[in-house]
Amino acid sequence: MTPPVVLTVAGSDSGAGAGIQADLKVFAALGAYGTSVLTAVTAQNTHQVRAVFPVSAEMVTAQLHAVVEDMPPLAVKTGMLGDPEVAAAVAGAARDGLLPNLVVDPVLVSTSGARLGVVGAIERLLPYALVATPNRAEAAAILGRAVSGPDEMAEAARQLAAGGPRYVVVTGGDVDDSGLAAGGAEAFGGAVDAFCTGTEVRLLRRPWVPTRNTHGTGCSFSAAIAARLALGDQVPDAVAFAKEYVTRALLGARTWSLGSGHGPLDHFGWSGAAAAGGGSGPSSGSGPSSTRR
Repeated sequence: MTPPVVLTVAGSDSGAGAGIQADLKVFAALGAYGTSVLTAVTAQNTHQVRAVFPVSAEMVTAQLHAVVEDMPPLAVKTGMLGDPEVAAAVAGAARDGLLPNLVVDPVLVSTSGARLGVVGAIERLLPYALVATPNRAEAAAILGRAVSGPDEMAEAARQLAAGGPRYVVVTGGDVDDSGLAAGGAEAFGGAVDAFCTGTEVRLLRRPWVPTRNTHGTGCSFSAAIAARLALGDQVPDAVAFAKEYVTRALLGARTWSLGSGHGPLDHFGWSGAAAAGGGSGPSSGSGPSSTRR
């Protein structure tokens, strides 16, 4: 059986925990064939992004056409786009129907705090998205207002969905570092995500996974959604599966010592501890226990 093709349009992470490298791992783990369009080269590790070298919009366009003309994807995800020219090029491809089942992960800031995108670039692409997966900070930047607790996350998901994407997931697993309430994530109710389906908003809750190995959770979450869409899932099922997948990947990597900062996830279930996250299929109402990048 020929595997379905999934395309990622994103930046490179030399530490391989996020970006293009994480996306391709997720695609492979879920049985899809991953292709890629590189938007930037970064020099980074588990501690910091040391340098960013952007790829020109012309080169991004050339890569994209080379892939889609020969290996048409069944789903596409975007991550770090970098600047408005690249975003305009990708949005043009989406407008022309080259990016089916588009999942937009509006990457703006890395786990270490480095700026990886601008709001204006993301706004060019959101009207073409089937699914958008901002975390709280990204939703706040796009909307121009604070997004803190579950009620504000739900309202942000509704507002973003009204602006273009058919489905929006505002993820909140980063609450443990946010100081929103005394007691951190437990006071917040664990890891909470707001999933807007267009007609309703569901709050998806999971227990917090205590680990510093959270690098690439946002990338992995959106990549898993894209992979499952390519494999035939409807969006709600793809979101549920992706959330369970990321939870298991966090559980599997929670005691790893890869790097001394925010380490990567267990994308392939190498650790037996991943089994504690549940079965191999989607779980209704489940959610990722962290959504940092």
